[in-house]
Amino acid sequence: MHLLEMIIRTFLFLIGLVLKPLLKIIFNVIYGGSNSEKVSKIRQPLCLHSATRLAKMIRNKEVKAVDVMQAYIDRAKEINPIVNAIIAERYNEALKEAQKVDDILDRKEGQGKYSAVNAPFLGVPFSVKEAFGVKGMPHASGLVIRKNVIAEEDAEVVKRLKEAGAIPFIITNVSELCMWYESANRLYGRTKNAYNTGRIVGGSSGGEGCVISAGASIMGIGSDIGGSIRMPAFFNGIFGHRPSKELSDSCKTSFLKYLNEFITGLVPNEGQYPIADGTDADLLSTGPMCRYSEDLLPLLKVYAGAKSSEANLDQQVDVRKLKFYYMEDDGGSMLVSNVDQELKDAQIKAVEYLKNNLGVCVEKVNIHQLKFSVQIWSAKMLAGGGTSFCEYMADKKGKVNAFKEFAKWIVGQSNHTIPAIGLGMAENFNGMSDQQTQMFMQMGDKLDEEFQSILGNDGVFLYPSHPKIAPYHNEPIFYPFNFAYTGIFNALGYPVTQVPLGLSKDGLPLGMQVVSTMNNDRLTIAVACELERYKGWTEPDSSL
Repeated sequence: MHLLEMIIRTFLFLIGLVLKPLLKIIFNVIYGGSNSEKVSKIRQPLCLHSATRLAKMIRNKEVKAVDVMQAYIDRAKEINPIVNAIIAERYNEALKEAQKVDDILDRKEGQGKYSAVNAPFLGVPFSVKEAFGVKGMPHASGLVIRKNVIAEEDAEVVKRLKEAGAIPFIITNVSELCMWYESANRLYGRTKNAYNTGRIVGGSSGGEGCVISAGASIMGIGSDIGGSIRMPAFFNGIFGHRPSKELSDSCKTSFLKYLNEFITGLVPNEGQYPIADGTDADLLSTGPMCRYSEDLLPLLKVYAGAKSSEANLDQQVDVRKLKFYYMEDDGGSMLVSNVDQELKDAQIKAVEYLKNNLGVCVEKVNIHQLKFSVQIWSAKMLAGGGTSFCEYMADKKGKVNAFKEFAKWIVGQSNHTIPAIGLGMAENFNGMSDQQTQMFMQMGDKLDEEFQSILGNDGVFLYPSHPKIAPYHNEPIFYPFNFAYTGIFNALGYPVTQVPLGLSKDGLPLGMQVVSTMNNDRLTIAVACELERYKGWTEPDSSL
């Protein structure tokens, strides 16, 4: 075992054994009880329809697009002082664009352009993670040095949503440079959970998860290199989908080979900052986040464009004919927290629902390599090439010295968060020897082969989205590797849908992941739609 890994394991073991109870008390004193609140109940009925339903209502002139937009603007203004999820808005422009939709519909013009096929999200408001370019809007990715950067054009997925009739109206907060699982930075501050403001919203798409769960947006755009769609979707009780990373024919035979080639995904990543530009590029995926499962597939089809046919997204799925497997945890990694019992209980109840209502067999399996999810993901990231994190911290104008930044942070003089500084410092150490890197890459290859053997093209795997229910603010610093439950599927390139499963005894969201093999996105989404009949998004309500 490498010395650094031994030190980390010992440190985490001591935290779990000795410090964990004390830390819980400290965080509860700081962020719990009277120091926390929930957002108020949604009072605007238009904010309680799916995006698909809203578009149909607008197209049929049952409601005005401008009234839908105003309802979402009102809700956004209501909740943002509480949660700090929205960092920029284009309310006036969005209202004008919504009015244009109404005017054209009133004149019965542009029927082809505005048809359900060509404009499936006609007049529907959507939010955008600040890492994605929206023309005329901030594009800093939470980095202080980029505070005056304004996007000159729309990211590709933003263009596609606009072409589908949707209207961007708010930009949402992220973690600094999108590389941590709490959305907080020195430029915009910290985003708070709508179910309990003392808790995190996740990252890096945390602002997106928050506004969607709170009823201030109905759908949005996230990106995911280690769980940055699925963790915020989980912590905020909504749906989030990480799309497949399709493989070229020359790469399909080996997990190792495709590390060294650029892999284009089902959905384009262009137009976001930072953009993975080395061997980590094939870990990054752009995908949809939404409140209702029926919006997942239409959104993914818009995001994927012409590539929808390659993933057979229009092919019908009979969930009763699928093979189902599950694990309650990773089997006992020393680097990762144990899974909270309430999450295990919620998963088991979901399994029982599938058995009883679909008449399917859901088999419990033990996939040994999942214990090494952190190491497999890290080996993939360490493969080399591309812009370093310290270069991105300097906005690619040189390179930040993370150790100097840490000294400045101690005296309150740094413009960077401690997670970003810590990651920058970690870059200066090779946490694995070449031999270990090779070993874990091969282990990833074997894990891929095992999943392919078990799932084939008609199987799904149920697995926790995260080991802990939404932690207190800053608590993730003590559990840096808990992203492993999501990150492993980035390393494999698999499609994954995070599914909400109601609320915990403390009123915090529960959930789990539905996983399948490459280009079987339609399977995970179909299961998500089925599970929504059991438990779906549950509204945060301060009156409870």
